[in-house]
Amino acid sequence: MKKKVLIGEFITESNANVPVKNEITAYDIAFGGELIEKMQVGDIFEQAGIEIIPSVYAVSGASGVIKRHTFDYIEACFLNAVREHLHEIDGIYLMLHGASEVDGLGSGDHHILKAIRELVGPYIPITVACDPHGNLCQDYVEATTAIRSYRQSPHTDSRDTWRKMAQMVCDLVKDRRNIHSVYRKLPMILGGEQSVSADEPVRSINQYLDELEQDPRILSCSWHVGYIRHDTDVAGCGIVVVPATEADQAYAEEVADKLADYVWNKRHEFHYTGTTAKPEDALAMALSFEGKPFVITDSGDNTTSGATGWNTFILRQALAAKSDKRILFASICDPKTCDLLDGLDLGTKTEIELGVGHDAMSEKVKLEVTVLSKGEVVRPIGIGTEGIAKTFGKCVVVHVEGTAIDIIVANHRQSYAHAIQFESAGVNWMDYDVTVVKQGYIFPYLKENAAGYVMSLTDGATPQDTASIPFKRIMRPMFPVDQI
Repeated sequence: MKKKVLIGEFITESNANVPVKNEITAYDIAFGGELIEKMQVGDIFEQAGIEIIPSVYAVSGASGVIKRHTFDYIEACFLNAVREHLHEIDGIYLMLHGASEVDGLGSGDHHILKAIRELVGPYIPITVACDPHGNLCQDYVEATTAIRSYRQSPHTDSRDTWRKMAQMVCDLVKDRRNIHSVYRKLPMILGGEQSVSADEPVRSINQYLDELEQDPRILSCSWHVGYIRHDTDVAGCGIVVVPATEADQAYAEEVADKLADYVWNKRHEFHYTGTTAKPEDALAMALSFEGKPFVITDSGDNTTSGATGWNTFILRQALAAKSDKRILFASICDPKTCDLLDGLDLGTKTEIELGVGHDAMSEKVKLEVTVLSKGEVVRPIGIGTEGIAKTFGKCVVVHVEGTAIDIIVANHRQSYAHAIQFESAGVNWMDYDVTVVKQGYIFPYLKENAAGYVMSLTDGATPQDTASIPFKRIMRPMFPVDQI
């Protein structure tokens, strides 16, 4: 009889510093064949001769805390599929980001996995592929047979990791082993911008992980950075080591201790990668740069980490500078203004107040603009899959009269990190001297094509100074909040 594996995906980064909650409309939801296509692992199971039982694919961009009814629906989709096929399931494969937070509940990822494990019992193989910027805890990790995070930040190896863990569950279904992931929590809290894999110490950590996995007694090793944009008792870095067999469980414990010590001893080496500067210095650097294109990342309004993308602070900086260099803002989220502009013909001149006015960072700015183009706000489905993109909103590109500034005004917050996103807006960012994007660390496509770049250490929902964030619920002591 053909073996069967249930698969599903739940991806959300919940930033509690934004004033909006995440609702079901923010999710790309898929079932059946569409789920299998989007998870990009169907061929792995086909080659292994294993039948897929699809549950639910629920993926949102980073945003606020998830509304309870939204999460309840998503979780019910997972659990109903498990219940329906309970006596057919030979294994389970999940993609769980790890950075979700549900209103009044805590981690959605942890809640889903706990509920699934309770239904299927302790022995069914469960493998999980996850983002390194997700939080772990003892119970969550031990509920998996194997959990592994991406190595690279930005996550250029995400697809490889998905497929690796899909293959692993196939192997475990065919060769059942009583093994469990080994977890070590580290008293260290880091932001993603301090843990870019192209730089030290992450490069050396990843090399060490690769070396440890060469040992036939070790099935998998990973280092989890954690997520810092909501206050939770599960925040902080973690280590996971998976033994190859039950006989290797004690050895995996030893390896986990060695790996934890290795990472901990490098705690003073973590730093911002690339050039960073205070906002005034970052703009001056961009405007004085010889050559183009130059990229400024607005790190305090980083939509890839849950920010709103509506801050107008750098725009106000650029207007005050009165430079003749061509500047593109990609983008500024203001749904009302976007809708207004979308109703106008191309070439129309009009006055707008850009900015939602939520706080000082998103202050409204009066502008006289000309409508240049209209387009869609899209997001690639998985890194490295620019040909597969989903539309989440609309945008209008405007020129600010009397300046050299163009702005993509969008009704959906989105970081512009891929060529298809600029193309969908109807602009060529490389025609501009300076492009401002809502990111922290610069994404690979932009980095490869930029002549220069800087991370502007702006205020907002995604501040970069981890030690200054007013955590209440985290484990203490915790480096660098505490100097240990």
